[in-house]
Amino acid sequence: MAWVFQENRLGQSQPGDVDTDQKVPLGTILRAYDPTYGSGEFIYLQGVASTAVGSWVLYNPDDFSTSLLAGDDIGPVAVATAATVASTYGWYQISGKGQAKMAASTADNSALYIDGTAGLADDDTVAGDRIMGAKAAAAADS
Repeated sequence: MAWVFQENRLGQSQPGDVDTDQKVPLGTILRAYDPTYGSGEFIYLQGVASTAVGSWVLYNPDDFSTSLLAGDDIGPVAVATAATVASTYGWYQISGKGQAKMAASTADNSALYIDGTAGLADDDTVAGDRIMGAKAAAAADS
């Protein structure tokens, strides 16, 4: 991805970067543009262990801590743009078209739910685990 922020801050990193030092206040939200995916919004968060590019995370809007998305989670979600593990920081996508980890059998144009594997989404209907506003824009294997 070649996301370019539409707003600039002195010293800020870009989506896909892993910061060892915090570059902007946690919870900062910026819009970016990519020639393939169009516009999207990103939030700056601290990472959590086992985060990979495309991992789905739950974030706490009080302290902006993250955890890999797991069954029965409730709250805002984001998708990691880098392997932002614990003690590092980075940008997570919260809106727009992008790349996210999905179970291998996920079909194009399907509603997404929390998968049984932490940090993944899939199209298997699980009561109470719908990721509101999320939809697969391609099959997982494409």
